[in-house]
Amino acid sequence: MDAQQIKVFIDAMAASDLSEMEVEHDGWTLRLARGAGGVPRTAPRVAAPASDDALAQALPATPAAAAGPEEIHAPMFGVVHLQQAPGEPPFVKVGDVVEVGHLLCSIEAMKVFNEVRAERAGRIAAVLATSGTEVEAGQALFSIEQVKHV
Repeated sequence: MDAQQIKVFIDAMAASDLSEMEVEHDGWTLRLARGAGGVPRTAPRVAAPASDDALAQALPATPAAAAGPEEIHAPMFGVVHLQQAPGEPPFVKVGDVVEVGHLLCSIEAMKVFNEVRAERAGRIAAVLATSGTEVEAGQALFSIEQVKHV
């Protein structure tokens, strides 16, 4: 089971009401369970391989679900900063189009500022955090929607 397959399962679970999911494939068992904050945790362990049919049934039925807005999550606990300094314009605002690697915000943890950058290109659909507030690891910070090319 590679990282891309694991991400597909994590995204499928995030888009559902499931509180727990377990999939076996190629000698691995992937178990996802939502923690107290609703953040999935993974705990792979070796188990009997599953058939390709079982894996296909566990994947999302339509790719359309993946085309919707995607959330950018805080990689760690800390204080989120949406602009370089007080009184300065925010790094991004709703409606801005960003490319992969665009700086979205920074999270201050133990006097170190850690940059959070866009993992995919798109338009900022929502800013889900307030500057200067504490965020938990895994908390949604932004929602990014795919930009339709004409």
